[in-house]
Amino acid sequence: MKRVVAIGLGVLGFGFWFGSMLLLGRATEGADEFGRLYGSLFLLNAIGVITLIVLIAVNLVRLVRDYRSRMPGSRLKSRMVATFVILSVVPLVIVFYFSVQFLNRGIDSWFSVDVEKGLSDALNLSRATLEIQMRDYLSATEEMAIRLQEWNPAELAGELARLQRQSGAVEITVIGSNSRIVASISDREELDVIATPTEEILLQLAQGRSYVGLDPLGTSGYQIRTAAMIPMPSPFSEQRMLLGIFPVSERLSSLADAVQHAYSDYGELSYLRRLLKYSLTLTLTLVLLLSLLTAVWGAFFFSRKLVAPIQNLIAGTRAVAQGDYDTQLPLPGNDDMGFLVRSFNEMTRRLSEARRLASASQATIENERAYLSIILGRLSTGVISLETDWRVRTANQAAGSILGFDLESGIGRPLLEIARESSLLEQFVDVARRHIMAGDSEWREQIVLKAEGGRRVLVCACSGLSSESGEIAGYVMVFDDITALMQAQRDAAWGEVARRLAHEIKNPLTPIQLSAERMRRRLLDRIEEKDAQVVERATRTIVQQVEAMKEMVNAFSEYARAPDMDLITVDLNHLVSEVADLYRAREIDVTMDLDLDPELGSVEIDPGRVRQILHNLIGNSVEALDHKKDARLWIRTALETEGEVRLLSIVIEDNGPGFPLDAIEYIFDPYVTSKPKGTGLGLAIVKKLVEEHGGRADAENREEGGARMSIVMPVDDEARTALLRKEAHSTDYKGERA
Repeated sequence: MKRVVAIGLGVLGFGFWFGSMLLLGRATEGADEFGRLYGSLFLLNAIGVITLIVLIAVNLVRLVRDYRSRMPGSRLKSRMVATFVILSVVPLVIVFYFSVQFLNRGIDSWFSVDVEKGLSDALNLSRATLEIQMRDYLSATEEMAIRLQEWNPAELAGELARLQRQSGAVEITVIGSNSRIVASISDREELDVIATPTEEILLQLAQGRSYVGLDPLGTSGYQIRTAAMIPMPSPFSEQRMLLGIFPVSERLSSLADAVQHAYSDYGELSYLRRLLKYSLTLTLTLVLLLSLLTAVWGAFFFSRKLVAPIQNLIAGTRAVAQGDYDTQLPLPGNDDMGFLVRSFNEMTRRLSEARRLASASQATIENERAYLSIILGRLSTGVISLETDWRVRTANQAAGSILGFDLESGIGRPLLEIARESSLLEQFVDVARRHIMAGDSEWREQIVLKAEGGRRVLVCACSGLSSESGEIAGYVMVFDDITALMQAQRDAAWGEVARRLAHEIKNPLTPIQLSAERMRRRLLDRIEEKDAQVVERATRTIVQQVEAMKEMVNAFSEYARAPDMDLITVDLNHLVSEVADLYRAREIDVTMDLDLDPELGSVEIDPGRVRQILHNLIGNSVEALDHKKDARLWIRTALETEGEVRLLSIVIEDNGPGFPLDAIEYIFDPYVTSKPKGTGLGLAIVKKLVEEHGGRADAENREEGGARMSIVMPVDDEARTALLRKEAHSTDYKGERA
């Protein structure tokens, strides 16, 4: 609608302008025509000017708004409007200046002294000619009046006819007293009334003078009217006057009319000369202003038309820059701009097709990547791929689980930077960096990582990723945690060693002990006292060492024994209290604190084995606290949950010397001990018994000093089954993360 209205107003303004030009052309034909058309000319120009001013104001406001808002193409439109306006204003101003000069000088030339003198002389000439003829007719009238003084009324008519023929008069009338018509003769057939003397004629005759005058005849021609007194033959005669009407030739009348009209017109124009100049100047100004405003509006209109395709191109390029490759622009025509728009549309169509193909390829790649992510997520083996600058490209969940850090959240970051946030990862990166810095793009190694809860043994393999040019474009590292496997192998090996040692050692111990006791009974009474003392000491030593060896063999047997669980429902807090009371009854110099969770309640465990676990752990702590001042021992139980699995927790802490830092990762291995008289099987048996319950045991040093042993086991068979299922899933690292 706006466009239609704008075009309509433009056509209307152009119509006004064209009408003004036509009226101005007609107005220059003459002053009368100018005076008649002046009002219409001024009104049309005023309407056109107002219309164009409104259009220009609207376009100017729109241009300023677009310029301030930095709309695409607004600056180009401004420059084009300025150029068009300058190109149109300068010629119009020049034309206006010379037109005004022409009007002023041209109108002044109409009123030159020569023209005015010529018109005045012509008017005087026509008047002189008429005056001569009027004097001649007046003389003829006076002569006829003298000749009629002796004629009586009866003969007067015939004499008037004769005088008319002689003088060429149109009408001759004799007027008596009181304006009575005595006799009259006339050639004017169209007149029904005979002319009578006017007041002017009577007044002039009363003054004793004859009368002659020039009377116009309607719209064209003149006649000469004369009057003279007829002399009285006697003093008592009636006073009479003679009236005559004489014709003026048609040529002389037309020439006199023309001269008179020209002189009158010239006088009127001369009087209105300044007003005429102002009127013509104002009219010309309005017409030129209308032309100027039309040119300015045309500048706005055509600049908008020219810039519109460019604005569309700018908007289209911005849309393409923002990712809208389906942009299509309307064709402005078949010119060069149309060719450019068609090229742009063809480009966007190709870009859209390329984006569609790229999206399809991207979708295929994403599907493959998702498929690969699912595979990597289900692997129990850790996989990390790196750029040449050590930036993490991909990492599966197993890698984070093995190295104790969420590597998936660090994708895109340098691995050297991430490694500072995790001790295990830093050790792993140091080994990998050492190989890669040495130029080994293909390597395989077993890596031992030291952690707070023990060591981690990884089997790691690295391969370089080659680009199309054959250069190294990245690395992929595959590693697996074999700590549990090696521990299981060690446990199995130690179990086999313990079983064989128990079998091989236990058999000769009894005969040795029996032989030593028999020797003691046989020889003590038969030998001298000095020798008897030697035999007593020797046999006692043999028996004691045999008992010690039996205890060690029993420990071996206990460690190597296959699980034979007897699970029953037991109040764990009550069991812990009983074991603690046994040590309190021994009057040891250790303060023992119990923190038992009342919500724990009854649990399904093998009470004998749990009692053995508690004895081993509490006994180790008591031995570690021997001869220590302010020795304290804390025993805590709690009910914990991991997901939906309910677990019991037993924590035993002391403020003793703690575990040696170099042996803490091997503390659960057989024959590893920090006590002078220990066998090194106590904690190994504890770990074995806990694992038989489906739980886990951890050892660490307290920050305040001392050792902490933590045991976590399922509270019942349902929790044990769920925990085993969870550990099975954990072996596969809990499925996928897509």
